[in-house]
Amino acid sequence: MELSFSKKNEPIDQIINRLVEESGGIHHPAIIKDMILATLKIGQDIDYLADLKLINRTLREMRFTTTVFAPYRHRKKVTIFGSARTEETDEMYKKCVRFSHSLAEKNYMVITGGGPGIMQAGNEGAGSENSFAVNIRLPFEQKPNPIMYRNPRLVTYKYFFNRKVAFVKETDAIVVFPGGFGTLDEAMEVFTLIQTGKTSPKPLILMDDEGGYWERFFTFVKESLLAKGFISGEDFSLFTITKNEAEALQTIDVFYSTYHSLRFIENRLIIRLQKNISEDNIAILTREFPGLIKDGDHIHCCEAYPEESDEPDLALLPRISLLFDHHHYGLLIAFINRINSFWPM
Repeated sequence: MELSFSKKNEPIDQIINRLVEESGGIHHPAIIKDMILATLKIGQDIDYLADLKLINRTLREMRFTTTVFAPYRHRKKVTIFGSARTEETDEMYKKCVRFSHSLAEKNYMVITGGGPGIMQAGNEGAGSENSFAVNIRLPFEQKPNPIMYRNPRLVTYKYFFNRKVAFVKETDAIVVFPGGFGTLDEAMEVFTLIQTGKTSPKPLILMDDEGGYWERFFTFVKESLLAKGFISGEDFSLFTITKNEAEALQTIDVFYSTYHSLRFIENRLIIRLQKNISEDNIAILTREFPGLIKDGDHIHCCEAYPEESDEPDLALLPRISLLFDHHHYGLLIAFINRINSFWPM
């Protein structure tokens, strides 16, 4: 029989229901039933073995990733990107060790690619007990560094795209040290994901060296991208360039000092806070960020929406709500920073 997502598939639906029930301990069974149905449809629709192997390996890698990270959801994490070729004697290696050590002292965990260079420096500074490594199988360069070798928080991927999901999905901030094509690829993807709202707003920090690696990038962005209209001025809110480790750490701390998280319910943006916001401060936000609020709407305090019932641990957090057009994500980061400024650290 031809299976369908939009109508019943008797008797297959009964078999799937029974399979879920007999397995026991299944969380969110409706989602799992859809996944089983999708798998069966894949089997009907695809006869090319290589495609089936890719889909199967992808699902297995993502399942293992979630299993590894799940016990640490209560701790904030910082992803560190940078060159695998940075030597241990290099000043940027030493800076990364110091920076990641300061992160661990503040109870952050560090995520790196698990290889040599800046990746090893990140794991070394944070310590293996505060580190994750999302490694990739390559015929050269990339193998687990000594700090993360046989660590239970080491995940090794076949596919770059699964690894990239882990880097961004599991982190609360991203810090990019100078590097080559791989580092630039990772950094540019994060720019795009934050700019388009495909990942939640988070600090993106470009850690510069004394030669101005990222300052030259900034000049290129300003003179070639902004000048030609390929980006807008608000996109400069997406990132911070600094040479100072303390400033980088403070940028992350401040971002989460009042802001907690956000969620969309259709086009309505719900911003969860760690402190109650006053009507005077809401008036300031309304006056300073008119472009963020859709015509006819206004910023207002609210309680948790029924759709948020799947996050009961966040139910009591103060909230503000507004209609959002899903375009101005650079402005949204500036909006969050303005909220944080009402309670300076």
